[in-house]
Amino acid sequence: MSVPLAASARARAAEALMRVGIMMLRGLALLPYGWLMRLGNALGMLLYGLAWPRRRVAQVNLTLCFPHWGEAERRRVARAHFRAFTRSFLDRFILWYGPRERIIALCRLEGLQHFLEPLNAGRPVIILAPHFVGIDAGGIRLLLEHPRLASMYARQKNDVLNEVMTRGRSRFHGTMLLRNEGLRPAVRWLRDGGAFYFLPDMDLGARDALFVPFFGVSAATVTSVARLARLTGAVVVPLVTRMTDRGYVGVFHPGWTDYPVNDLAAATRQINAFIEARVLEMPEQYLWTHRRFKTRPPGEASPYDRR
Repeated sequence: MSVPLAASARARAAEALMRVGIMMLRGLALLPYGWLMRLGNALGMLLYGLAWPRRRVAQVNLTLCFPHWGEAERRRVARAHFRAFTRSFLDRFILWYGPRERIIALCRLEGLQHFLEPLNAGRPVIILAPHFVGIDAGGIRLLLEHPRLASMYARQKNDVLNEVMTRGRSRFHGTMLLRNEGLRPAVRWLRDGGAFYFLPDMDLGARDALFVPFFGVSAATVTSVARLARLTGAVVVPLVTRMTDRGYVGVFHPGWTDYPVNDLAAATRQINAFIEARVLEMPEQYLWTHRRFKTRPPGEASPYDRR
């Protein structure tokens, strides 16, 4: 068999295996929620032991952000995070495939008036949604209340996973915009009266970002929120979704009517300061396995570099 044919056969086998895995996860999502929660916790502990590269990323992040903690406390939070993350991954198959009634029972929204008031006043809204484990639950639950909701996504390397994630996150008429298309589609969407679900706290490189502190560590933070607000007159309304023993609670915070859109540094720092405060409320639920500090100022080495 030639090399191209062998590679094609391997790709087809991997795709078939992925589809089987997704079918199994859809089946697990039919379990009573208490069983699914216990399974997620158990698998999370297994993942903590096996996924050592991601465990190391979490340990580096926690050491940078909480140098005053003891090593035992950082390990405790890292283990709790792997349990929460794995639970949230299993829960996504309820969100992506489950009936509307089960999603409503799984995730409730609080403070919805903070979101609806600017919309009813004719203002576009940017929903600031930091990377806590409940981020998908909050977004999909909001779609049931307000289907004119868009978000950006990055195309996944695996075509099957990309298809499942995109279809699942937009199943209730949500709109998905590709990140590599830039801000223009988001500007058009907001000016047309839609709401935009924005994830502000991933390290996407130095382009269109400023280095501002996150728990005292310089972090490349996108300036897109302030730029979108300035271009569209949108109100920024934070939505933070907390995982509980019964599901999720998405809490809207009051809108930032005085958001300093003409000062990108202050606006970007305000985002990180808000996220810091929420992290302190539930540190195990923040996405510590993301390499938040991989982009460094010139001359500074990556903290994830083993050397």
